[in-house]
Amino acid sequence: MKKKILVIDDEVDVLKSLKSGLENKDKDYEVLGLESGKECIEYLDNCDNLPDLILIDIMMPEMDGWQVLNRIKENNNLSSIPIVFLTAKTDDFTKKFGSTQTEDFIEKPFDLDDLKSRIDDIIKKSKSDYASLY
Repeated sequence: MKKKILVIDDEVDVLKSLKSGLENKDKDYEVLGLESGKECIEYLDNCDNLPDLILIDIMMPEMDGWQVLNRIKENNNLSSIPIVFLTAKTDDFTKKFGSTQTEDFIEKPFDLDDLKSRIDDIIKKSKSDYASLY
């Protein structure tokens, strides 16, 4: 079964490069890119097959990554989805707080092999945590 990765970033080039890069690295990846936090929330509210992981940029217009994170964590049906901030915002506060609120904090620019490895580790841990509940 494919690992479904949802990427939220207002930069279309980032979405395209992550989709092609991750799907080319691993044929078991299905990457869906959305250009805004609002699109993300609408998608998740109407989604039958939730993603295995969500990558969110912090700096976006309308609804930033923090707001998206809060909306997801407030929803019991979505709160168990692992979230990773993938951002160019790297001040000390953002890094420290972002690391405590999400499964990982990855700075742009990033190495695709490192990103894939970290995604795999998070999904693997998430699946084992879920399995241990039942």
